[in-house]
Amino acid sequence: MSGAAIADVTGVEENGELLRSLDWKGAFWASSGVPAGVLLTIGGIATMIGQPSWVIFIASIMMGFLQSFVYAEIAGLYPHKSGGASVYGAAAWLPYSKFVAPISVWCNWLAWSPVLTLGTSLAAGYIMASLFAPDSAINTWHITLLDLGFIRDKLTLRVNAVSIIGTAFLLLTFALQHGGAAKAANAQKILGIACLAPLILVGFVPLITGDLPAQNLFPILPLVRDAAGHAHFGTWDGYGLTLMAAAMFGAGWSTYGFETAVCYTREFKDPAKDTPRALIASGILCIVIFALVPLAFQASLGLEAMMDPRIGDGSGVALALATIVTKGLGVTAGGAVIVANLFIAMLILSLLLIVMTSMMGSSRTLYQAAVDGWLPKYLARVNSHGAPTAAMWTDLAFNLVLLLASDYFAVLMISNVCYMAFNFLNLQSGWIHRMDRAGWERPFRCPTWLLGLGALLGFVNMAFMGAGADVYGAGTLRNGLIGVLLILPVFAFRHYVQDKGVFPAALSEDFAESPAVKRAGVLPWLALVGAAVVVLGAHSLARLPVPVG
Repeated sequence: MSGAAIADVTGVEENGELLRSLDWKGAFWASSGVPAGVLLTIGGIATMIGQPSWVIFIASIMMGFLQSFVYAEIAGLYPHKSGGASVYGAAAWLPYSKFVAPISVWCNWLAWSPVLTLGTSLAAGYIMASLFAPDSAINTWHITLLDLGFIRDKLTLRVNAVSIIGTAFLLLTFALQHGGAAKAANAQKILGIACLAPLILVGFVPLITGDLPAQNLFPILPLVRDAAGHAHFGTWDGYGLTLMAAAMFGAGWSTYGFETAVCYTREFKDPAKDTPRALIASGILCIVIFALVPLAFQASLGLEAMMDPRIGDGSGVALALATIVTKGLGVTAGGAVIVANLFIAMLILSLLLIVMTSMMGSSRTLYQAAVDGWLPKYLARVNSHGAPTAAMWTDLAFNLVLLLASDYFAVLMISNVCYMAFNFLNLQSGWIHRMDRAGWERPFRCPTWLLGLGALLGFVNMAFMGAGADVYGAGTLRNGLIGVLLILPVFAFRHYVQDKGVFPAALSEDFAESPAVKRAGVLPWLALVGAAVVVLGAHSLARLPVPVG
């Protein structure tokens, strides 16, 4: 059906469905937690590659912005669907393979759902770092539940103070979601105005004061470590290029995230206009934050300070950012302590904001995947407020387990393999939709050259993944690809056991009035083969293991 026709049909709120209660500004605020993702990756990437980290984040957010226009077009084809870009991308692959299509949806959820764990655990870590010394008993106390060394060396499931506080934060954000997207977006608007302020201050204060020491930004050379663990500048040789690929791979997980703004298409009052507006507004906000915050962070700390282990694991990032602001504003002595603590508290709220953003987006991905027949039926249930509660409970249970993991950054990078797989499939879906559904109404039409560039960037991301994933630990690429394939038995259960091999009407009706003609022929399959070749080729050329300690 055309976008206008669907909008007319689905404009009436129906029982058991998500409600049309959002405009683009609501979705913008619902997605406003995405910039806080810089807190989850900035420390690890800066510690790994050194001074080029600020350039990496700028390059990555610009790539993400260019890619987002492809998502805006495909979202306009299905204004009645929730769940985000992965759902719209899956529809492009369905005529070619019913087993490839659900990978897009699954990988998007498996990549974004762990944000709940990462955000709440880092917020808990900020609290622990503010209240207790690093060697205090409460910081070292833990109970090991399960050894997961077969997945990654030294990975375990354990209970400690961070996991307990993180669980409390997770339950709080879960409770705020039950009122539906509009109420949650209003809560996020209030939080967003307050919580984006510290990130904006970090970005702009050094620019205003001119406190950007050039020696901390240049030369733009990768950081390498010798056998003894001593850090020094390297060159752009095989090791350096592998580190660059790893940094771009890691940064993409956070910088590309504003595409979550299209998760709410099914809840927009005017989906044709609101979808591209929400996406572009969110993208502009992310460009500002992801360009300026890493620049200020790198310039203020310098190479030597980056070697602090607390920067690498993220627990010291809040204090480092607070110091940038207090120093720039000229606050000293006792006043600096008060301002720093207030700043850290606001950063904690910023992390809870991205957790809310993730729960809203990832639960709607599960919901729409169930409606379309990719995932088990129970995930399609909503409450009286139109919130997808069954999907939210699933998100909650999954992340309560992840909160027990001993290495959150390892979880992030394994899930990022899934995110890059989703990214590739969806960027290719842009040209597949354009070829197969040329006559469908497009409220937003991406320029053809930009559509082609998006497809090319999908292969670039595959190269980053192939070369850089295992920099974050041996087996990261392997474990991530296993995660990608886990959808196959899940989809087989839904499709062949629950649905007896027939897709539900919600999906079939998308193609009934205007069935897609497979004009792309073998090109989608050639794209998949090309992606596999790029990943394997980049992995074989990477200089591993990289000496990063």
